[in-house]
Amino acid sequence: MSTPDISADKIEAAARRLQEAAASGQPCEPVRDLIGTNDVAAAYAVQSIIIGDRVAAGATVVGRKIGLTSPAVQQWLGVDVPDFGVLLDDMEYAEDEVVPMSRMLQPRAEAEIAFVLKEDLTEGPFTAESVRGAVDHARAAIEIVDSRVRDWDIKLGDTVADNASSGLYVMGATRLTLEEFEPVDVEMKMTSNGEEVSTGNGAACLGDPLNALAWLASAALEYGEPLRAGQVVLSGALGPVHPVPPGAVVRAEITGLGSVTATFSE
Repeated sequence: MSTPDISADKIEAAARRLQEAAASGQPCEPVRDLIGTNDVAAAYAVQSIIIGDRVAAGATVVGRKIGLTSPAVQQWLGVDVPDFGVLLDDMEYAEDEVVPMSRMLQPRAEAEIAFVLKEDLTEGPFTAESVRGAVDHARAAIEIVDSRVRDWDIKLGDTVADNASSGLYVMGATRLTLEEFEPVDVEMKMTSNGEEVSTGNGAACLGDPLNALAWLASAALEYGEPLRAGQVVLSGALGPVHPVPPGAVVRAEITGLGSVTATFSE
């Protein structure tokens, strides 16, 4: 893992700015004025402070999410690689729970495949084929991405620092092994209050959601926090994201894997 070129003071200041936005419910200015637009090492250092503080306050790391897996989003940010964020135990909601809008600033929903691991991924190199055996099962998921940065005015450094714009997530009840379905072959349809708002497929996620998992396994190992058995991996969007209004009921159907519904408070 490379060392940030940015001073520790600026990294700390960026973390505090994002934390204050989360605590106050008021989005902040981007942090690229402090850490630069593309200094990935500095951005992950900010992310690490924020997650470290959450863990110190009692949260538990339960997995990772992969972001920037679609060509359209990579083009928007001018990058050619994904990024990752950390999933904590208080980010997950069950399908029968109401997701409180008060926990989010500017939520958007995207449909994904969640992989639950049964083996540590500590021995690279990793490929889509080599990580298959580490997957216990997969579930349909809705990731509710969120940005602490005003108006989603983000570049790569901003989103990485902001825990890859992570928010909350909901997973469906159906659990299938990779013998029972093929992630790259799925088709996805997402509705909000019954209206179709997003469609996509497995190939939209880095060519194959297992490519995304292999990328993450490598990145996590490089950053000294390898993926572990029991962890959840949100593998990346299967189609375009959609803003979430108060009171929305968002449902994603993923062929061969089942459905998942997230219900939001008024």
